[in-house]
Amino acid sequence: MQILLSPPLVLSLIIASAYAALFNLWQGGSARDLLLYLLACWLGFGIGELAGDFLGLDILMIGQSHVVEGTIGAWLLLLVVRWLRV
Repeated sequence: MQILLSPPLVLSLIIASAYAALFNLWQGGSARDLLLYLLACWLGFGIGELAGDFLGLDILMIGQSHVVEGTIGAWLLLLVVRWLRV
């Protein structure tokens, strides 16, 4: 059984995963922290994508991906997760 993923979804997952990895390196986190940051980043990027689509913002889009809005959502959720874990 082959699963087909849409290109915007794959691009969003790659960007969000890179943000989580960079944040984990910057914070000096463990592998467990990386998993938490990945989940937070994916969720935040998705929320940002939905907000950008809902508000009709077209700032720096790559295809159908709202990169700026997704980035803002991902980093905000990463900072919230980091703040809650302290």
